[in-house]
Amino acid sequence: MAPRKNATVSSRKTSAKPAAKASNGGPVADFDRDEELKAYREMLLIRRFEEKAGQLYGMGFIGGFCHLYIGQEAVVVGMQMAQKEGDQVITAYRDHGHMLATGMTARGVMAELTGRIDGYSRGKGGSMHMFSKEKHFYGGHGIVGAQVSLGTGLAFANRYRGNDSVSIAYFGDGAANQGQVYESFNMAALWKLPIIYIIENNRYAMGTSTARATAQSNYSLRGSGFGIPGVQVDGMDVRAVKAAADEALEHCRSGKGPIILEMLTYRYRGHSMSDPAKYRSKEEVQKMRSEQDPIEQVKARLIEKGWASEDDLKAVDKDVRDIVADSADFAQAAPEPDASELYTDILL
Repeated sequence: MAPRKNATVSSRKTSAKPAAKASNGGPVADFDRDEELKAYREMLLIRRFEEKAGQLYGMGFIGGFCHLYIGQEAVVVGMQMAQKEGDQVITAYRDHGHMLATGMTARGVMAELTGRIDGYSRGKGGSMHMFSKEKHFYGGHGIVGAQVSLGTGLAFANRYRGNDSVSIAYFGDGAANQGQVYESFNMAALWKLPIIYIIENNRYAMGTSTARATAQSNYSLRGSGFGIPGVQVDGMDVRAVKAAADEALEHCRSGKGPIILEMLTYRYRGHSMSDPAKYRSKEEVQKMRSEQDPIEQVKARLIEKGWASEDDLKAVDKDVRDIVADSADFAQAAPEPDASELYTDILL
């Protein structure tokens, strides 16, 4: 399906090879060797980290809720490749991948997942509530759709301060039906706030197919009543995400206001670790893995173009696995917060 636009956005060329297209017909960025390798490594780090997090959860080292990002890695990596210093990121509770993509350390993220003092929220936030002002990452939010309003507030602050930073607010197809999302759309459109609303459409809101839960399943059209342009993007192709991100960031920085990017993606695991995902067939998941896996796509291009060998990529994987294993060891060895931490960072 070709991407549909409900308003005009910049037509600046994003690829030196016009013939190259994403699986849904949209444009893709023309990556050089370094960009392909960077995308491969960053996505692989997220994939291996999430696999380890799943293991630690099963062993009881991670408590509470844990929502894995496996399968959706191209979305946040492609967006981050287009952003610049000062741009802010805010998201929901499926957030570990976003943290790593912004440059937060695997050690710090894993320590927070396991409730240790060396975590980004000093062991008190867990999987769903981590922050890093240094990396311009503002959460990690457990309330469905809450981050959309907060992300709009970040965009308002940018406009008020007169800088050219852009706020990137991620939310899912389920959250797209929440009322505060449309209040945010109205405010952002009215004041032409510099914000990109990214709807990560992974096809299932918890355990319910979008086809059964929404009257308008083309989420890129959700801002049309406010005059907000929207684009459908192949969220399984990191080059397509990068191309869309370049266009959207230019749109916001040039003072044209908000824009919506609907990322057509897929999660391989259940909604959370407690979800067996019996509402879809194993064949459906396997088909996505075998035909559209974001990491395998990059791997195939690197080998086909002679930019990396199988051994080169195995070495990258080993390095990434070592980083993840180190983060797990570090987290399990770190101390838990002292009881006095219950009373710190509390606003009364």
